Amino acid sequence: MATQPVRPFSLSSLARDVREGLTHPRQKRLPPKYFYDEVGSALFEAICLLPEYGLTRADERILQRHSHDIVARLGPSVMVAELGSGSGKKTRLILEALGRRQMTPYFPIEISAAALEMCERELSDIRGVSIVSCQCEYLDGLKQVAARRGGDDQLLVLFLGSTIGNLERPKDREFLRQVRKVLKPGDALLLGTDMIKASYDLLRAYDDSLGVTAAFNLNLLVRLNRELDANFVLANFRHLARFNQSTCSVEMHLQSLKNQPVEIPQARITVQFTEGETIWTESSHKFNLDEIDELARAAGFQCKAQWIDRQWLFAESLLIAG
Repeated sequence: MATQPVRPFSLSSLARDVREGLTHPRQKRLPPKYFYDEVGSALFEAICLLPEYGLTRADERILQRHSHDIVARLGPSVMVAELGSGSGKKTRLILEALGRRQMTPYFPIEISAAALEMCERELSDIRGVSIVSCQCEYLDGLKQVAARRGGDDQLLVLFLGSTIGNLERPKDREFLRQVRKVLKPGDALLLGTDMIKASYDLLRAYDDSLGVTAAFNLNLLVRLNRELDANFVLANFRHLARFNQSTCSVEMHLQSLKNQPVEIPQARITVQFTEGETIWTESSHKFNLDEIDELARAAGFQCKAQWIDRQWLFAESLLIAG
């Protein structure tokens, strides 16, 4: 097993993104990619175990039942790249199926060093699989992986857990188009998508009774305090989850509980908050089946197979680059 860190985000890019997001004229916002420091990664793993958060278990059930079918639809020589591997627990099922038939190089691509460390610990014992970790942005990592392929290798890109739903339209389509540009015809993308369901169930999934999701959201402010010398007072903000009916998405916000200034020296700004004002930290769009097919076709893929968990309503779609 080898580890190859590649260009993680810099402090200057964090400061730039925070400055741009918190001075946005209509809605303050922060990019969700900055959730995943060491504490944030651990909190997300805890969220995945919560009874209210059925998404991860649905994803795992599909892979448990169908990993052999998925692998059977691939070519004889496969390289695997995963966009946002997290701890890698779900990925084990695919890698074990591949490792039984061939030597398989696996490239987890993450901006979180903590997540990559968890992934390596989780998957290092799989026979027939070698791990090369890439600590960088998704597209940068994918380009580097594609450059290492042999002439006959099929590249399988894993984008599990409905991370695609965190990208607002039209950014989701543009992102998949950029992924397609890196791939060759015949390469594959296994895309996870959470499906539309009762808003009550969705809101419970993003505002659990133990407050783990609230801690995950608020940890973003802790990170800014630590890395950008900001002076956010956590007691002056609360976690807020909303369901946006018009976009079919759950939104996570951090709501200011009072009028207050916050200084962020490393970003060279002082931000004024009014009582009730929010920082929008994440959206999670929920799909229907027609949407998934349209999204795939718009990005240059064909949906060759699809597996659906009916217990939570979640889909894994095998998309082939045209």
